[in-house]
Amino acid sequence: MAHHAPEHEYTADGHAVHGKANVKPILKALAWIVGITAFEFLLAFTMEASTLRNSIFIVLTIFKAFFIVAEFMHLRHETKGLIWSILVPMALLIWLLVALITEGSAVGEAIFGAAH
Repeated sequence: MAHHAPEHEYTADGHAVHGKANVKPILKALAWIVGITAFEFLLAFTMEASTLRNSIFIVLTIFKAFFIVAEFMHLRHETKGLIWSILVPMALLIWLLVALITEGSAVGEAIFGAAH
C-alpha cells in the first residue's frame, strides 16, 4: 500500500498549516480593496463635493471593511451565529449614524438657516 500525504497538515497544538492554497482568496480580497480605493480616488478628483459623493464614499468604505473583516480577520470562516452577532449591531450602528446625521442637518438648518 502506498503512503499518501494527508490532505491537511496540522501543528502539534492542532492548528492547520496554511499553504499556498490560501493565498488566492487573500489576493482576491486585496485586489477588491485596491480597486475600490482606486475608484474612490477617481471620485475624489472628478466629483464635486456633495452629499452624494460623501454617501458613495461611506458605502464604498463599508464594502472595503467587509473584505477586510471577512478575509483578513477570518470572519468568513466563523459560525453563522458569530457572524450575525457582529453584523446586526453594525447595521444598527450605521442606521443610528444616518439618523443622527439627518436629524443634525435638519436641526442645523432650522437654527442657522433662520438666522441668515
